Amino acid sequence: MCGVVGVYGHPEAANLAYLGLYALQHRGQESAWIVATDGEQLRAVREMGHVNDIFTATRLKDLPGRAAIGHVRYSTAGDSSKKNAQPIAVDYAGGSVAVGHNGNLVNAVELRERLEADGAIFQTTSDTECIVHLIARSREQTLPERAADALRQVRGAYSLVFLTENSLVAVRDPMGFRPLVLGRVRENDTWVVSSETCAFELLGAEYERDIEPGEMLIIDDRGVRSVRPFGPQPPHRCVFEWVYFARPDSTIDGLSVYRARERLGRRLAIEHPVSADVVIPVPDSGVAAAIGYSRESAIPYDQGLMRSHYMGRTFIEPSHQIRHFGVKLKLSPVREVLNGKRVVVVDDSIVRGTTSRKIVDMIRGAGAREVHMRISSPPTVGPCHYGIDTPTREELIASSRSPEQIRDFVGADSLGYLSLEGLHVSVNGAGAGSKDGFCDACFSNDTPIRIQPPARLRQLRLISA
Repeated sequence: MCGVVGVYGHPEAANLAYLGLYALQHRGQESAWIVATDGEQLRAVREMGHVNDIFTATRLKDLPGRAAIGHVRYSTAGDSSKKNAQPIAVDYAGGSVAVGHNGNLVNAVELRERLEADGAIFQTTSDTECIVHLIARSREQTLPERAADALRQVRGAYSLVFLTENSLVAVRDPMGFRPLVLGRVRENDTWVVSSETCAFELLGAEYERDIEPGEMLIIDDRGVRSVRPFGPQPPHRCVFEWVYFARPDSTIDGLSVYRARERLGRRLAIEHPVSADVVIPVPDSGVAAAIGYSRESAIPYDQGLMRSHYMGRTFIEPSHQIRHFGVKLKLSPVREVLNGKRVVVVDDSIVRGTTSRKIVDMIRGAGAREVHMRISSPPTVGPCHYGIDTPTREELIASSRSPEQIRDFVGADSLGYLSLEGLHVSVNGAGAGSKDGFCDACFSNDTPIRIQPPARLRQLRLISA
């Protein structure tokens, strides 16, 4: 997962891109980059770390121009390093171009081997660099045509923003795995592209519409033009966006993330009722589902775990050790809420199981009589190849253990997962819970695109002084 933003037509485009990235920080915490154009030259600032630490007022002054794109990175393809920070900016025969990518290309290894055999030299281990090489080698004339030519050769998930000296291009893959939305600041006719609508409130932008799967938008001084360079395919929007990854105040493809999560909790209470004294969330991603569970079950809701907001999201920390240490830094129990109580604790998912085990221990240590864990998604049984960091089946506790075995491992008195049907009913908001239009491969092992097995890549590692 990553977050991308694009701004066109504002005299302080880089400042708006910075605010957009700030709103999208939950989608990536490893690195950030902004590229801006003054109509003649691209300028870039990139660094490892959080957005507000990287982009000081001085650095933003070094990014003049009326158009800019930005990226916050959470590595799923390519290691966590400054060389893989995006957007990737290059000069080629057609001029200068920068690209920011949210998603994963499942045929990146195959493409890289083909390009290297043809003489290409790679500077990163990111799958996004394959797109840049394909654009440079295309025989088409304009950047949109070159980009479309390149993207017809890739398979997988991509929501992309491109920046040239005088245009912004946004494109979403034909299956629409990752979100991408268009907004507008009407007072100065500025166009904004973002991974999520939550960025628009901070930018003072109005939501225009979602960029549709397979659609390419070209934004320049002539306005916004839409083209569809790819053949139609059935949409497969990532259902995990509504479960965990998107910010709850966002709306994706017309579906409110907050309301979807509340419905997840309500359905969970119906499928897995229990006698208890209090419902608490694992903050922050479990809050809306816990509220839904409380409302449906009539068990009082309270905050039994307090989250330190100086910590980021432990799920997307790149290091296994940091994730473990981060649980204690991130969460602390409220003994007055938990002591002597039968507690229902609601979380969005269980991936490896170790975090859930620590949370159960923490709640028991605060005096809870019983701990009943409820998960607002089905068991995570398969790795995601389209941009979520669940790379190996061996790491997923539900791929090799039954719910009862997982309950025993985490130490809860009971454990209940939401059903797959319940997931789709809740996200859709009505109807029979059809999975049409969604990718749920992490819960069903039903992958919509054939996966290219990974190969060993030659990687030059440079150690900075």
